[in-house]
Amino acid sequence: MESQTSAKNYPWLRFYPEGVPYEINPDAYPSLIGLIEDGCQRFRDQPAYACMGKKITFGELDTLSKNFASFLQNDLGLKKGDRLAIQMPNLLQYPIAMFGALRAGLVVVNTNPLYTPREMQHQFKDSGATAIVILANFGSNLEKILAQTDIKHVIITEIGDRLGFPKKLIVNAVVKYVKKMVPAFNLPGAVSFNDALAKGSSRPMKPVAVNGQDLAFIQYTGGTTGVSKGAMLTHRNIIANVEAQDAWMKPATVAGTCEVLVAALPLYHVYALTVNALAALKSGAMNLLITNPRDLNAFIDDLKKYEITTMTGVNTLYNGLLNHPRIKEVDFSHLKITSAGGMALQTAVAERWEALTGCKPAEGYGLSETSPVLSSNPVDGNARIGTIGIPWPSTQLKLVKDDGTEAALGEPGEIWARGPQVFKGYYNRPDETAKVMEGDWFKTGDIGVVDADGYFRIVDRKKDMILVSGFNVYPNEIEDVVAKCPGVLEVACIGVPDARSNEVVKVFVVKKDDSLNEDQIKAYCRENLTAYKVPKQIEFRTELPKSNVGKILRRPLREEELAKLKK
Repeated sequence: MESQTSAKNYPWLRFYPEGVPYEINPDAYPSLIGLIEDGCQRFRDQPAYACMGKKITFGELDTLSKNFASFLQNDLGLKKGDRLAIQMPNLLQYPIAMFGALRAGLVVVNTNPLYTPREMQHQFKDSGATAIVILANFGSNLEKILAQTDIKHVIITEIGDRLGFPKKLIVNAVVKYVKKMVPAFNLPGAVSFNDALAKGSSRPMKPVAVNGQDLAFIQYTGGTTGVSKGAMLTHRNIIANVEAQDAWMKPATVAGTCEVLVAALPLYHVYALTVNALAALKSGAMNLLITNPRDLNAFIDDLKKYEITTMTGVNTLYNGLLNHPRIKEVDFSHLKITSAGGMALQTAVAERWEALTGCKPAEGYGLSETSPVLSSNPVDGNARIGTIGIPWPSTQLKLVKDDGTEAALGEPGEIWARGPQVFKGYYNRPDETAKVMEGDWFKTGDIGVVDADGYFRIVDRKKDMILVSGFNVYPNEIEDVVAKCPGVLEVACIGVPDARSNEVVKVFVVKKDDSLNEDQIKAYCRENLTAYKVPKQIEFRTELPKSNVGKILRRPLREEELAKLKK
């Protein structure tokens, strides 16, 4: 990569916070194993994670993840490069399983726990996962599709498993018998997570030779063809983003202090995966894991227990907290960094958050394919609300017009990015990889503009992607499911603006059965789609707009919806 030294080519360098380097070393560690070992040793006595009132130190994380790695190697016989799926919300078991898998040389396949059996089957089959760590709450879904996957080893955990006695028993009993959140399932041969740790502790973990180019994660993202694709993220990709984040955050942090980082976003999401879980190994921060951020009362109770210094989240999370009647009970006097990503941060939300906490949000930008961060606003108070900031160290962005030429200042163009955090490609999809790569430049599909100071702003999306509360939803997938609903003749899907979640899914349906109604379509979608993908709005039409060759056109439908909003 060419050196970032020219103010003409890199105008944002003038606005780099003092002390932040223009470039970082993506080879600072040979692999993530080195990062894990270094972090666990340097911060051995400091708390690494807190969840539901229980803390574990980096030293305990070191021991537990080694035990899990040993179990994977010695009891399951898993080898370097094998795929392990993890499907659970934010629990103490997550980092233990993830770091253990990485230390065993495995490739982690992060899986949304809210996936339907159909979505699970695709991801597990596509990734070639041969083992899974799954929360018991979702065991019944796994049972339905296990035979259609390559998974041979199942490790089951329950919510309270790492909370200690007697809280473990109480929490697990309440979840299972009082709240009835664990449907019955039958998974012969499954091993409990705690038993796996106990078995692993009897034998040492075997060191594995892993280098920066080896895969660390297959991180799934939506596909324009309606099929989600696995972004191959290497150890070097992730280390690059961790190093850049550590450098970027330094102006607002104090070396040697124990930062408390709120992890309300799920660790299976690439944003929290890197910015929370992995970056904390470099900084020594404690992650406060929020298992269910939708329960705002419990969330606020957790925030009140700690002197929180950093928050990461999306617009809907901050908006939800701001509108909760108890939010003023939280002491934000120690808050130094508010990081916003995953979706556009609304100006009104940013201003209200700063007024409440005294901390100006720094919005950033990234994708699963870029590990994830490409740019961010400075955390030294120079954030510009409404922008995605300036490129991170060792990262270059440019705007390219449809004719292939670079856009001028203030002129829109597709954001292209290059840097050591750009992924290796889509797993088993060289055709899809070729569509988004131009040499070492990654074509994001987002349309942006850049000002004279080098601050970027997103103005549109080249793709048809819908962004619901920071999660990508692709119209083709929704259309594919709705089209299979009995009584549907044709369907088109778009995103429509929504004050709470940025966008919601809307479908336009042509019936082939006059008795078909909204409730039937929604019920069918709930069986086959994660909740945030289920259409919130359904409109029946006698016909849909089409091209001269019969292709259904979404753009006219989007234009109609925008016209309605302007009236």
